[in-house]
Amino acid sequence: MVINRHTLRWFSLGTGAVILLLLAVCLWVALQHNESTLAIRPSGQGASMPDGFFIWHHLDANGIRFKSITPKDDTLLIKFDSRAQSSAAKEVLDRSLPQGYIVAQLDDDTPASLWISRLRDNAHRLG
Repeated sequence: MVINRHTLRWFSLGTGAVILLLLAVCLWVALQHNESTLAIRPSGQGASMPDGFFIWHHLDANGIRFKSITPKDDTLLIKFDSRAQSSAAKEVLDRSLPQGYIVAQLDDDTPASLWISRLRDNAHRLG
């Protein structure tokens, strides 16, 4: 079987286009990951974590959906589907929790978000 240069060139261009398309789809899927996490911890030594049911009740009463509430060490982690839900929950919890608790937004540690943040931070250095 004889393959001429013209056919080989079109085959390599087509293969390259398919690879680029697959990379674009993978990047798009990675960027669609919008999960966000809030961390609640006591501000002082010896204080206890807030009750998960208390948190659930206040979020539910304000129509804020969450994925999970998980204790880890001396912190209560609340996972949300989006950053908007997490921000709304932070506002509610800042108002409803008694003094002595820190409610903080945790950074997303997915590989795609780490690369994007690196590119954003280094964009001013290009050129």
